Amino acid sequence: MSNENPTQSINKRDLVVTYVFDAPVEQVWKAWSDPEYVMQWWGPEGFTSPLAKMDFREGATSLVCMSSPEYGDHYSTWQYEKIEPMQRIEYIHNLSDKDGNPVDPISMGMPPDFPQGQRHTVTFKDLGNSKTEMTVTEYDWTVGQMMEMSKLGLEQCLKKMAASIA
Repeated sequence: MSNENPTQSINKRDLVVTYVFDAPVEQVWKAWSDPEYVMQWWGPEGFTSPLAKMDFREGATSLVCMSSPEYGDHYSTWQYEKIEPMQRIEYIHNLSDKDGNPVDPISMGMPPDFPQGQRHTVTFKDLGNSKTEMTVTEYDWTVGQMMEMSKLGLEQCLKKMAASIA
C-alpha cells in the first residue's frame, strides 16, 4: 500500500525555453521540417539522430530517433495539430517503438511522472538582422527531476540546432 494521498495535488508546470538564433526565421523553421536538419540536432549531448521520418503537415506524424552507445535507440512521434508557416508549430509528443506505435514510458525505463501525449508549442519571432527568437513550450510537466532533465536536454538540442544552421 502506498502512503500517498491520491487526492493530494501534484505540482504541474509548463517548461518554457527561449533561444535566439543568428539565422533568419526561414532557416530556423527548416530545422523543424527538413529531416537532414532534424537529424543534426535531435537528442541531447552524447546522442545522435539516425532517423527522422518527417511528415510535416497538420494531422500528420513524424517519427524521430535519438541514439547513444550507452542508452540505445529512443523513438518519438510528433503528431502535428497546427502548423502556421514561419510562426508556430503545435504537436503532441509521445515515446514510440521503431514503427511509430506509442509505448508506455514506464516500460522504457522512464519514471512514472514521464508525460504521455504531451502537447508542445514552438513559436518563431523574426527579430530582424537575420536573428530569430524561438520559444519551445512543453505543457503540464510534473515538477521534479524528469522535468529538469528535459529542460537540460532541450537546451542542449537547441545549441546543436544553432550549430547546424550557423
